[in-house]
This record gives sequence, C-alpha cells and structure tokens, in this order.
Amino acid sequence: MPLAEASQPGRLQSLDVFRGLTVMAMILVNNPGDWGHIYAPLEHAHWHGCTPTDLIFPFFLFIVGVSITYALDGARQQPATHNRTMLRVLKRAAILFGLGLFSALFPKFDFSTVRIPGVLARIAVVFLVCGILFLKTNRKQQIGLLAFVLIFYNVLMQLVPVPGFGPANLEAGTNLGAWLDRAVLGEAHLWKQSRTWDPEGLLSTLPAVGTGLLGLLAGQWLRRREVEPATRVVWLFVAGMGCVLLGMVWNGWFPINKALWTSSYVLYTGGLALATLAGLYWLIDVQQYRRWTLPALVYGVNAITVFFLSGLIPRLLNMVQVTGAAGEKVGLRTWLYDTLFVPYFSPVNASLAGALVCVLIWLVVLWLMYRRNLIIKV
Repeated sequence: MPLAEASQPGRLQSLDVFRGLTVMAMILVNNPGDWGHIYAPLEHAHWHGCTPTDLIFPFFLFIVGVSITYALDGARQQPATHNRTMLRVLKRAAILFGLGLFSALFPKFDFSTVRIPGVLARIAVVFLVCGILFLKTNRKQQIGLLAFVLIFYNVLMQLVPVPGFGPANLEAGTNLGAWLDRAVLGEAHLWKQSRTWDPEGLLSTLPAVGTGLLGLLAGQWLRRREVEPATRVVWLFVAGMGCVLLGMVWNGWFPINKALWTSSYVLYTGGLALATLAGLYWLIDVQQYRRWTLPALVYGVNAITVFFLSGLIPRLLNMVQVTGAAGEKVGLRTWLYDTLFVPYFSPVNASLAGALVCVLIWLVVLWLMYRRNLIIKV
C-alpha cells in the first residue's frame, strides 16, 4: 500500500522546514561576532568556487519558486482572475523591494548613496517574474525559458565586449554585468565594499530567475498527485543530481561563481536544492518524521520577517553608545560581544559563538510568535 502524504494539498511542511533551515543559515553567516574572524565554510568564495555559504541564497530563491506553485495554483486554473492575481504578485514584490530599500537606507537615510540592488530586491524581482511566468506559461515553456536564459547569459558574459575594457571577461569590476550596474545605477548605489560592481547586480538577476524557474518546475512535479510519492522523490533526486553534474561540467568553461550567478552556479546549487527538497519531502511529508522539525518550522513560517529584522536590530543596538573597557564609547552590540564572548573564546570561536547566540535568540522570539499563531505575511 502506498504511503499517504500528511500535508494538505495547499502546503508542504517540508518546504517550510527547508525555508527555515535556509534562513537559520542566513542569520548565522550574516551575524558573526567579528567579521575579521570567520571559519572558511561560513564565508563566501573569494570569486570562483562555492562554499556552503554560497548555497544559502540560491536555496532561498529556489524555495520562492516552489512556493509560488502552491500559492498560485488555484488562480492559475482560473484565467479570468489572472490580471487580479498579477497585481497581487506585483504588490508583494513591491513590498519586498521596499523593505530591501528601507534596510539599505536605515539608519542614515542617505538617498544619494543608498545601495539599490540587494538580497530582498533580488527576491522581489525573481518572485515577480516567476509568478507571472507560472500563470502564463506551461511546464515545457518554462524548461525552454530556463535553458534559453542560462545559455543566453553565458553568451553575453563570455562573448560580448565590455565597453571601456575590451574583450569579454569574468573579472570583478570589469565584466559586462559590472559595467551595466555602473552605467544604469551609478557607482554610488552599488555594494559599498566595491562601488564598482554588485553581487546582486542587474544582469546577474537574469540567471537568478533561472534558479526560481527550477523551483517552479520542482513544485509542479511535487503537485502531481497521480504520481506516487516515492516516484516523485526518486525523480526529484535524479533531476537534482543531473543538474549538479551538468553544473560541474559547465564549470569547465563558465566557472561556478555566486557574485556573477553563472549558469553553472544555477545548475550546481539548484541541483543541490532539488536533492535537499527531495530528502526533506520524503522524511517529513511522506514518512511523517517530524519530531525534529520545530526549530526550522518556526523560522520557516516567518522567514522574511526574521531576515529583515535581524539586519536592522544590530544597527539599532549599536546606536546605543556605552563606555567600553578602555573608556571609549562603543555601540551596545559591540560592547555585549566584547564582554560576553571575546574573553572566553579564541577570536574565531568567539565570532561563531556570537552568531550562534543570535540564531538562538531569534529562535526563542519566533517560537513565541509561532505559539501565538502570529505569522507576518509580506
């Protein structure tokens, strides 16, 4: 007898857990106690290559794609409501973009140097484009679009000359994407660590949509109720491993690179996301092995909320000035870290301990929200 799925058709608990694990990892890597002392796996690759940290953002965009298939499937079946649904998608995308802009402006609100690209901005664009594509295209068209986007981006980045620099190249600051960011947005509105390029830049958002498309395809496959759950899991895992292999092959001439969001990076990270979702779906929604899932679940149902607030609150804490050990004025967050962690650990372990405590504090807050069924929807 085939195993029955416990989740209701409209929601996958494994998807909430996957989202929660991803956001927990985001909080961990985005909030070290000291940016100068970080374990290598918790840092991004310097340029080409992929660390565990480089999996986090594409996993989230993949999850966005899967979530769209569950959120919009009913509306998709009713073409008369498509325009109204697209307005709803546009509104949510605008809110996400606005939250990202607010986060970049806070606390100085200097519009002359505000960074316009960013994580929330990219999530907004991917959500908007994939939401519309889900409503207006079928699975075969989405596969075709995915292939076209990845090949077209590869051609652009490796064959189109860069104005002012000459032949196409994949170097930071001189590649076609970096040139486009400076030409359209201006250096003042790019990533402050470089001001010559942005890891969430305009051109690289095109293949990021490809990551969302992989999520759309995975979500539609999981919703095929005429296919046995075990079969869905197997083929999802096979597709994931196929993408990983193809990404590794493509890496030979278009290297895996998060900052450029290369086509090989889309396939490599998307394949790992497919395999991870397959495993979680089998454990949680098919086998109903859920006793371990609560921490990830409470993160997953309020993912955008915790991501947004976790970026703001450290800045708020450092606006409160206190007297440090040497008599100088320091921010409250810095003082707490210097007092509670630095004296008791090596520099790199103190930094990690600070990040882990941040994750635990948010876990308590989100658990209390979850207990009260307080879910903030964006």
